[in-house]
Amino acid sequence: MSPSIYLINPSSDFPTYFSADVFAGSGIQAAALMADLAISTIAAMAPNDFDVTLCDENITPIDFDTAADFIGVTGKITQWGRMTAIAREFRDRGKVVLIGGPYGSLCPGDVQPHCDILVRGETEDIIEGLFADLRRGRWKNEYVGGTPDLARSPVPRWDLYPNERALMGTLQTSRGCPFECEFCDVIQYVGRKQRHKPVAHVLRELDQVYRLGYRRVFLADDNFTVYRGRAKELLEALRAWNLRQDRGRVFFVTQVSIDAARDDELLEMCAAAGLVQVFIGIETPNEDSLRETKKRQNLKINLADQAQRFLDHGISVVGGMIVGFDSDGPDIFQRQFQFAMSTPIPIFSVGALVAPSATPLHARMERAGRLMPDGSEVAAMPWSTNIVPQQMTRQQLLSGIQWLCNALYRPEAFGERVLRFVEQLGRRRDPGHLDGAWTLDNLREVDTEGFALLPRLKRLGPGESRMWSRICRALARRPECTEFVIPMLVQYLQIRYMYERGSFWESTPSLASGGRTATPDAWRLAELSPHLPA
Repeated sequence: MSPSIYLINPSSDFPTYFSADVFAGSGIQAAALMADLAISTIAAMAPNDFDVTLCDENITPIDFDTAADFIGVTGKITQWGRMTAIAREFRDRGKVVLIGGPYGSLCPGDVQPHCDILVRGETEDIIEGLFADLRRGRWKNEYVGGTPDLARSPVPRWDLYPNERALMGTLQTSRGCPFECEFCDVIQYVGRKQRHKPVAHVLRELDQVYRLGYRRVFLADDNFTVYRGRAKELLEALRAWNLRQDRGRVFFVTQVSIDAARDDELLEMCAAAGLVQVFIGIETPNEDSLRETKKRQNLKINLADQAQRFLDHGISVVGGMIVGFDSDGPDIFQRQFQFAMSTPIPIFSVGALVAPSATPLHARMERAGRLMPDGSEVAAMPWSTNIVPQQMTRQQLLSGIQWLCNALYRPEAFGERVLRFVEQLGRRRDPGHLDGAWTLDNLREVDTEGFALLPRLKRLGPGESRMWSRICRALARRPECTEFVIPMLVQYLQIRYMYERGSFWESTPSLASGGRTATPDAWRLAELSPHLPA
């Protein structure tokens, strides 16, 4: 009888900025924003004699009655509570549980007691030995991977994944980032020397997700454009690939640093390849805070102007925003709000500064005695931090973040940024090359369900209804912006859902029931001002 393994991507412990919990919360079948790359890649590494089953809990419930011999669980810190619960349930049932992924790599001491086998680091170089040991029934309690040549990484087994319920496909072309941001844990487990998949390998993976129906693909690189020569080579290949497709083109989304805006040729190539959205860690307009955290690439530039350069090339920006650096005083919340409202960036992920385990920031805070044992080290989450702030109390920090989040996402403010985006988005340099990439004819069922969520905006309250009407009128004037704005509105609903579930929204209408805000003027800045820290 063939050995078998059940690979699980757990749901997060709470809704996040970049998940799709609002689907299930609104009575629609559960969905994932991005298809999970980890379990699909591990499945591709399994030997042919292993029977492999995948479960993304964001989409389908876990089968705790599975007959599989081994249970593999992956996950990040945002999934840690669920990971432990899953592992405990399967071990109580007599299953052998393996845990891997970023959290296991960064915090092995926390994870080891909860599993039979801990898998740390990247797996390409150790996976053959691990599966051989499982087959023999004689395994070690820990396997530690290194930094493999990504040419050895297999094409993921997307054929085993519930693709019909993921909004975007996922494809990774590199690992690592050369920057030194003090709070970032990515380089602690994938390194500062970026490694790249061969271009031909990337295109093979792209062929597969295309055959499965994806027309939006997340390039899951830590910093897609940091090595300009490599990025341009790949972008030219993606442009040529997109032009060859006769069943609709593909739009790409990825993560970059703000310094990419300085290279006009790079931006033109991004647009020509089909890149339509980038996430940028803008963090803060406070230059003292950027110096403190070694975010040097964001210094000595006008951040709003640099973000506009992406829009000039037809590329939208999602911004990361952090408050609570040592150089941040109680005025930082107003400064961040004013900065955000000066930009054409509708979506910001907002969070308190946290010190993840294994980061230089964690070590510095530990030396200073400023780590809070009961605080959260989850990045880009508003409700907690594991750092004792330097220039304000913890309550001032959390109250200020709550004010900032509500101010940014009150319908008047969010709508104003969307309208500015529609007005300022530039036209693609080659407007015809992506014809058919996003049309009603090639939308999948999960995409049309996203559309079905949008009428709920009008039912949230008078402010949201006015916002919806203004955006619709703007899109009637510039219909080419619709393909950008619809996902923004769905993400707005997700963020509202997230804030409500975290009890972070000043007034808490229910998205599921179509509840209303208290008054049309509930989100006036003057009415929120008393919640600012003193």
